[in-house]
Amino acid sequence: MARKRVSAIVKIQIQAGAATPAPPVGTALGPHGINIMEFCKAYNAATEAQRGIVIPAEITVYEDRTFTFVTKTPPAPRLILKAAGLEKASHNPKKEIAGSITSAQVREIAELKMPDLNAIDLEGAMSQIAGTARSMGIEVVG
Repeated sequence: MARKRVSAIVKIQIQAGAATPAPPVGTALGPHGINIMEFCKAYNAATEAQRGIVIPAEITVYEDRTFTFVTKTPPAPRLILKAAGLEKASHNPKKEIAGSITSAQVREIAELKMPDLNAIDLEGAMSQIAGTARSMGIEVVG
């Protein structure tokens, strides 16, 4: 069997279990000519258990207009905001502290994000997550 030729790789972030053909899904996938409703059904089925969380998807579109997709872990800033119990990060992270998270929460987020991070070990992943938190105006304590 000949390998399918890839025509595009599309990355989008959608609420888990809530993909619809409306934007951003329709606008991202429409130009590639794939069946948008088919993608929505497959994505919703794959992410149903994680409803309410944003789950990024990397969609590989082939020349024959078929597709495959891989779901990723939720974005680090979303996980940090959830751990800190906040809606939004600080508007001025250098001067305002919006909230704080514990180093145990940083470890938990790093363990969850590990498959998608380019860190060698958990310590490196933790420093990436702590850096993201700092850039959002969220203090890491303990």
